[in-house]
Amino acid sequence: MDSESPNRQEIKCVVWDLDNTIWNGILLEDASVSLRPAVPKLIETLDQRGILHSIASRNDFAQAMAKLEGFGLRDFFLYPQINWNSKSASLSTIANSLGLSLDSFAFVDDDPFERAEIKFSHPEVLCLDAADVPLMTAMPALTPRTISADARERRRRYLENLTREQFETEFVGPREEFLASLEMLLSIAPVRVEDLERAEELTVRTHQLNATGYTYSREELDQFRQLDTHQLLIASLRDRFGSYGRIGLALIECAEHVWTLKLLLVSCRVVSRGVGTILLDHIIEQAQRRNVILHALFVPNDRNRMMYVAYKFAGFRELERRDDHLILVHDPSVRRASPDYIKVQYFPDSTSTQFD
Repeated sequence: MDSESPNRQEIKCVVWDLDNTIWNGILLEDASVSLRPAVPKLIETLDQRGILHSIASRNDFAQAMAKLEGFGLRDFFLYPQINWNSKSASLSTIANSLGLSLDSFAFVDDDPFERAEIKFSHPEVLCLDAADVPLMTAMPALTPRTISADARERRRRYLENLTREQFETEFVGPREEFLASLEMLLSIAPVRVEDLERAEELTVRTHQLNATGYTYSREELDQFRQLDTHQLLIASLRDRFGSYGRIGLALIECAEHVWTLKLLLVSCRVVSRGVGTILLDHIIEQAQRRNVILHALFVPNDRNRMMYVAYKFAGFRELERRDDHLILVHDPSVRRASPDYIKVQYFPDSTSTQFD
């Protein structure tokens, strides 16, 4: 088990300049710009690794998007920022739209001034020269330790989310009515062998909504999965627009009188749906049914305070502090009703079929 996040930078999104980066030439000066040969294969390769793409370019939006359409690349780019703003502002907009932290971004541009502007405003961003494009597939930061089926579907799921966002923009009424209209279904089940790659990936990629920041290898998770003394649960979510995939993970050590929630994490893609609350409520309910005390580990860092707040709202209080972590204990007198806008299915048998 790694008690801290991996030291190497894990890139989740590559943001591209256009002129003399994706294509040779300047579009506003020459409409017949030519695609750089190494670019399409690289974009497709990174997409299959679950790495997203976007654009930060000073250009005419309609003309640039038409050119990308002609090159067959338009659908790869999420929340493209093609305007006359600073590229650092464009990166901030993309990060907010994707719900990702800037330290998971790479920026590719041929202009050293633009790279310097990004580095000054966002020093955590990995800045790359367009000349490095042929080398990018071998870069460790762009080579995930594990590539699950969920990773290969990541862009499609973000595109589905764009449809959800449009629906939400047009929806008239209270937020809970909007959430109910999504017809969400959450499944919670023990991790199966075929879930292990995604489970490992969740521990590696999830930082803001990870109560401990611990990462586990596929082999470690497989051992926990087979122990009678532990429960390893994975949560999946879908709604009327499609599947979010497997978006939550919990590891519980089950002693005779005390259960300890050693890991609780939820993908940032579903934070606004209340999924973390429902997963935690499910674990609380299971502990109460067995009449055991429920503890939870929390390792504070500069990114996961939201998880501490979630524990406090769920009725946890600090029991003691040990080294770098807190031990929280749940107060069984605290009762709350889970949101009723999500239907929950629990499969106690690990052989049950989960939807993806």
